[in-house]
Amino acid sequence: MTLIDSIKTRRSIRRYSDKEVTDSLLNELLDLSARTQTMGNLQLYSVVVTRDKEMKQKLAPAHFNQPMVTGAPVMLTICADWNRTTRWCQERNAQPGYDNLLSFLNAASDALLYAQTFCNLAEERGLGVCYLGTTLYNPDAIIDTLKLPRLVMPIATLTVGWPDEQPALNDRLPLASFLHKETYRDYSVKDINLYYNLKESLIENQEFVRINKKENLAQVYTDCRYTSTDNEAISKTLLAALCRQGFLD
Repeated sequence: MTLIDSIKTRRSIRRYSDKEVTDSLLNELLDLSARTQTMGNLQLYSVVVTRDKEMKQKLAPAHFNQPMVTGAPVMLTICADWNRTTRWCQERNAQPGYDNLLSFLNAASDALLYAQTFCNLAEERGLGVCYLGTTLYNPDAIIDTLKLPRLVMPIATLTVGWPDEQPALNDRLPLASFLHKETYRDYSVKDINLYYNLKESLIENQEFVRINKKENLAQVYTDCRYTSTDNEAISKTLLAALCRQGFLD
């Protein structure tokens, strides 16, 4: 399978077979992923590999006990990491100044680019991957469990293994909905209707609306899935964790 083919058919895999993901294969993919883009060629990320069942169980509550956390043979926690670079600078009589928001954003970008490159390479080899957005919801529990030092912040978690399912492909908005030429062109009511009508008409999304007892799909997102109250509470938790890890005062 080519990279293009694997991206065209990519799915989030939440059930995995018992087939082993060997250290040699995993390390090869992790090493290859380091060829991704990085700010200043500094590689501002670290990856914590979790295979131990007990460690997965400790991490599971931070990810709302989603079954793939303990069911996957491998978990990868990808972190924004200025600790290593700071230590290097200190050992070379250089004065680092990377305990700030800009530095965090640069390292977070590096970490996410690395994570996406790994996903692409792993899926090309036939592995299944699920990206856990819960990593930023409960950072303190992850920091404590993985013993992350100052200037290291968990950004993304991937569960990895050989697929034991083939779920349907999720829908995607058309290119025209997010492509802007030369300058940003804001959306008219006609545009919104054009770009979202297909998503709203899908049987699975109509069922989503029904079981949540809402008028439309947008209300499912605003009132159930990603509410203002939850977003504000999680934002406070995230800001506190960034202070704890030294990126904010």
